[in-house]
Amino acid sequence: MSDIRNDLLDTVDRICEEHCTRAVLVTAEQGEWPSALWDALDEVGLVGALLPEEAGGSGIDFADAMAILRRTAYHTVPLPLAETLLAGRLLLSAGLKVPAGPLTVVPPGAQPLRISQSATVSGESVRVPWGNACVHAVVVGQDEDGSFIGVVATEGLACAALRNLAGEPRATLRFESAPLLQVAPFVGGIDRLRAEGALIRSVQMAGAIERILSYSVQYANERVQFGKAIGKFQAVQHMLAMLAGHAAAAGAVADMAVEASADQAHDFAVAVAKARAGEAAGRGAEIAHQVHGAMGFTHEHNLHYSTRRLWSWREEFGNESYWQERLGRTVAAAGAQALWPMITNL
Repeated sequence: MSDIRNDLLDTVDRICEEHCTRAVLVTAEQGEWPSALWDALDEVGLVGALLPEEAGGSGIDFADAMAILRRTAYHTVPLPLAETLLAGRLLLSAGLKVPAGPLTVVPPGAQPLRISQSATVSGESVRVPWGNACVHAVVVGQDEDGSFIGVVATEGLACAALRNLAGEPRATLRFESAPLLQVAPFVGGIDRLRAEGALIRSVQMAGAIERILSYSVQYANERVQFGKAIGKFQAVQHMLAMLAGHAAAAGAVADMAVEASADQAHDFAVAVAKARAGEAAGRGAEIAHQVHGAMGFTHEHNLHYSTRRLWSWREEFGNESYWQERLGRTVAAAGAQALWPMITNL
């Protein structure tokens, strides 16, 4: 790990220790925007990590920016940092300007949005991350001429405000010929949007799994039963070893996908990462709660802030079943002789 990355992660740790307290997590789930936390991240350039300096950003390397995102997921930061980074990456790839402030990205839905030649967007999108908390949203849609990406103001678009299992805002946005502030052709369309979103969720899940492993090891060493720490019992050690294996696997596939996706999401690598990280999220959260016993199911313990995020993130931008099927179709279409080169060329 480079000195620059170490410094960046130390900065995230310092900011989160001061501004991402349990009290902040509680009030964020009640609907209060954690402005001090956002301002602290923005002040040191982490919000604009992927933007070049000439665009007002920090110009941080993509892999380093994803390491930052992973660490914020470790700390369960209740902010749309992932969505803001993703929005900036997509807009820059299309040659568009990136608006200031927190941004969201409208995920792929059952029906694609329609973008007209008059630069308007129509349709409805459900469970938009932070859709009622961000001033601008990035939308990807299509018309007869192909796929387009644009920026739309969210004011007045939210017709339902919900929260996911983790307590993060998820809104239904209804677009009725809503004017686009910017628009440009978008190569890859909905498939690329889904892959880019799956990439950031894989990175976030890797960070959250690291956190539940840390919690579980600490608890096993502190909780005493029958005169000794439960971490001394072979059954608990076995569970911790399984959890460590899932954490290592999720981290490895996330790193692989990030390395292969510096310019844009690598479909095969992202499919592997989202499928395996999703599996690790489910099994890892289950094991972590088993290790903690009844204490892990209480609101007073912090474990649920990570496990609820894992359960939510694994379903977004395609769950593991979706990506496993997509992997199977890709491999089958390429033929048996292409499988080994497909794996080794990552």
